Amino acid sequence: MKGASPMVSTLLISLTVIFVIGNVIYFFKNKTYKQSYLDVALFYKLFFVLLGLTFGFGGLYYLLSLEEAVLKINDPTDESINVTFMNSLYFSGVTMLSVGYGDIVPVGSARFFSLIQASLGLLLPAAYFLKAFGQSNDQKNDPN
Repeated sequence: MKGASPMVSTLLISLTVIFVIGNVIYFFKNKTYKQSYLDVALFYKLFFVLLGLTFGFGGLYYLLSLEEAVLKINDPTDESINVTFMNSLYFSGVTMLSVGYGDIVPVGSARFFSLIQASLGLLLPAAYFLKAFGQSNDQKNDPN
């Protein structure tokens, strides 16, 4: 798909960004959870949202790589990697989990998206624990 027209690539990138934003909105939209520290339904929701974001950003990096080199090997040769969806998914997973091995680095437009993804990888689990802790405190303070 290296010879895809810029219009098709732009459309696919736009759809991927909408998918990622939809996952974030979905996470915060439903506010009815069970009252406990470790709500299984909320945990599964967080897991699948993070999984969806990982695949969404992996697709985004792959689609961006069709236009320009966005992932490079971090060594003195500064070579671009052979971008496959699996390489993009690997980079996305490492970024989402904030592991950052450093073997692959983003360049160009992917730098911005990797910052957004790393932020989501930190903030969504923090929001989960704050929500679970807040519900636990509400349950303790409820006189009924």
